[in-house]
Amino acid sequence: MVNVPRVVVAAPASGSGKTTVATGLMAAFAARGLAVSPHKVGPDYIDPGYHALATGRPGRNLDPWLTSEGLVAPLFLHGARAAGADVAVVEGVMGLYDGASGEGDFASTAHVARLLDAPVILVVDAAAAGRSVAATVHGFRSYGDGVRLGGVILNRIGSDGHERLCRDAVEELGVSVLGALRRHDGIAKPSRHLGLVPVAERSAEAVDTVDRLGALVAGSCDLEAVLALARSAPALTAEPWTPPHRDPDRDGAAVPVRVAVAGGPAFTFGYTENEELLAAAGAEVVRFDPLRDERLPAGTRGVVIGGGFPEVYAAELSDNEPLRAEIAAFAGPVYAECAGMLYLARELDGRPMCGVLGDVTGRMSERLTLGYRAAVAVSDSVVARAGERVHGHEFHRTVTDPAHGATAAWQWSPEGPAGFVQGDRVASYLHLHWAGAPHVAGRFTEACR
Repeated sequence: MVNVPRVVVAAPASGSGKTTVATGLMAAFAARGLAVSPHKVGPDYIDPGYHALATGRPGRNLDPWLTSEGLVAPLFLHGARAAGADVAVVEGVMGLYDGASGEGDFASTAHVARLLDAPVILVVDAAAAGRSVAATVHGFRSYGDGVRLGGVILNRIGSDGHERLCRDAVEELGVSVLGALRRHDGIAKPSRHLGLVPVAERSAEAVDTVDRLGALVAGSCDLEAVLALARSAPALTAEPWTPPHRDPDRDGAAVPVRVAVAGGPAFTFGYTENEELLAAAGAEVVRFDPLRDERLPAGTRGVVIGGGFPEVYAAELSDNEPLRAEIAAFAGPVYAECAGMLYLARELDGRPMCGVLGDVTGRMSERLTLGYRAAVAVSDSVVARAGERVHGHEFHRTVTDPAHGATAAWQWSPEGPAGFVQGDRVASYLHLHWAGAPHVAGRFTEACR
């Protein structure tokens, strides 16, 4: 039995203020000296960056589709234990009951809250409503089974009178109002076509934003009441997840192999557990920044390039010719997702890239492509065997023109195979949370030896 005080921050819909409240709560609790474990429901990479900035601990994702229902509580406990948590704050995704398309509320915030047996705080945008906010709260409280609505935080309140009107209506339902945030247009969280601008791109401005969110929430919410609600969550019976380690008796005392993972402003998308799994499999994980570094780290035996916004930095990536040439000549295994695939292509929006994938080119598109994907490996690669199934997600506004005669990596839609496998290199639009497919880290690390 593991007891971690915890709350889930949810909302009726996207744009209601979940990120403002969740990040603000994290920052406010951290400012009080509490160790806060930050979590995000769903596959999103950007919000966890703000969470990490607010708490000083890695932001972690909880997603039943990517990792399975059975791993949600163990992964939560692993993150909370690593954070030495006094309290955990879990930011939801979309509306409370919005999950995987066609799967009911599977992978929704409500689903994760049930798996964590955690009370829910509903953030309600009251900007254009009065007593009607109580009808919204009543509907969300009564709609689903197994979700405990522990309280409401009103967002975008216009005045003292507006607050009293909304607060009284909600409390008539017997639901606690834990806070009321005034309209806060002055706190800017710059966005891009896929959401907020990642923390790594904003530096000092991001720090200032998080500090201001913490002050806003601390001055507008009853933190003691929120903490009491978090402490009302019962102990969990699950065991914390642990990344599978190499067995020295079976595998021998092999020297760790150096795996270089792309980072910096252009490549900000990655799950914390992926690197933990690489390390457990016997890799020495080192970082490099394709915008700044002209060489791969000395002794690199494998390269991992995750997602991000390479189209924003296409000129700078292209100008770093020494690194592009080294990656093109690199003989070891390379694994790339989405932005990483575009970087490995011959060109992106007409600018030369690494040219690792033959004549593959990438370009921006008007169409946003996103959603969960059930994928099957089409061919053997350094991360999968043909016929193996994985769960991932796709999230981009670019397209690629495939190479002639290239071997496909995955199949996940009726449109045909996707991605590329060329020797020890594999690249596609598919994002994977490796805790849901732990063999990926082991196979990749072994291929680097």
